[in-house]
Amino acid sequence: MTDQTIEEGKTLALVSYAWLIGVVVAYYLNNDKKNKFTYFHIRQSLGLWLTFWAVGLIISNFDIVLLRLSFWMFFGVLFIYSFITASTGKAYPIPLVGKFYQKLFAGLGK
Repeated sequence: MTDQTIEEGKTLALVSYAWLIGVVVAYYLNNDKKNKFTYFHIRQSLGLWLTFWAVGLIISNFDIVLLRLSFWMFFGVLFIYSFITASTGKAYPIPLVGKFYQKLFAGLGK
């Protein structure tokens, strides 16, 4: 990716991390431009949000404070990491699951 591509796509990449609505907004606004940097972060964000909701649904059945706290801290760190990489213009996959998200949502942005 070129520096120009990254600069053009940075704003929508950041928008994609603003809850699931941000993913949808970034996707539709990027349809005309087809910016690769934005699509990379849309795939990361979509995977992260879907995993957050799926795991959160399971975790909510347990009444263990330490488990819930660990869940929030784990996903908080991943979201902060992802947001920082998008804001600095990097396309690093999320640790542990980022490459899986890129493969799973490979159809987005093609």
